[in-house]
Amino acid sequence: MKYNVAEKFISINGEGSRAGQAAVFIRFTGCNLRCSYCDTMWANKADVPYTEMTAEEIHRYITESGIRNVTLTGGEPLIQDGIYRLIRDLCGDDHLSVEIETNGSCDISPYDNLYGRPIFTLDYKLPSCGMEDSMLTSNYEHLQSYDCVKFVVGSDEDLQRAAEIIRRYRLCEKCRVYFSPVFGKIQPVHIVEFILENRLNGVNMQLQLHKLIWSPDKKGV
Repeated sequence: MKYNVAEKFISINGEGSRAGQAAVFIRFTGCNLRCSYCDTMWANKADVPYTEMTAEEIHRYITESGIRNVTLTGGEPLIQDGIYRLIRDLCGDDHLSVEIETNGSCDISPYDNLYGRPIFTLDYKLPSCGMEDSMLTSNYEHLQSYDCVKFVVGSDEDLQRAAEIIRRYRLCEKCRVYFSPVFGKIQPVHIVEFILENRLNGVNMQLQLHKLIWSPDKKGV
């Protein structure tokens, strides 16, 4: 079994519960959604260059990096053929801590009882994204306290919808919850004001650190 890897690199986590921490990233090609604000659309194109890597080669690259935090991203990691095996192998390495960034449309329940279960960072796609109908809210029955649900916000309608979903599924009682602005579409202060005005206790405001440290379009960071 080989996996199509668009890029692999060492950087810091730009968002989520481990923002600012060193991590080794494995980015896979392809996605089942087409979000309006996608900042890695290049990795989803049919003709994107990629490297075929076995699970053993990916594990070796991660181990040799000397970095403990591992982030599997995309594209959409959970649609990759044979991804369960790779996740199982990486989670079985006690020296690693695995996080999976997923778009919220894929079932995470198969990983419930996995040894060293990974951290899941699930997106909830809001109205401005155009992909809300693809959200698999049954995933919220499988959240652990160390998981994250992330709302990428681009409008007032998005903010209202995010608050509704958080309350309906009691997300702040289940896991970590984050608001992040669509880059260049909404002012962060507006999101902060909404959090305060609506008393959204437990919701974390975050900015994408990698877009502030480097150019917003820079790859490999």
